[in-house]
Amino acid sequence: WTNDYAKETVTDKQIQEYTKSHFGYSAKSCWIADVKSQCGIYVKPAWNRIDKKKREVPCPPNKIKEIQEALKFYELI
Repeated sequence: WTNDYAKETVTDKQIQEYTKSHFGYSAKSCWIADVKSQCGIYVKPAWNRIDKKKREVPCPPNKIKEIQEALKFYELI
């Protein structure tokens, strides 16, 4: 990834494929959004989010480092 546009176009699907191939599970989009926001990456609120200030399904603590590894792989953090 050599430019900012490429970094911005990394999809949740790519991150899910990374976690599936490296850790044996597909990360939920809400987990990915939670970890991104914890890392300071802006995440647009989901259209169906009930409470704009609270996540209904935060990332489980045991999955955070693995999702962060995927974000590092794609040079997002």
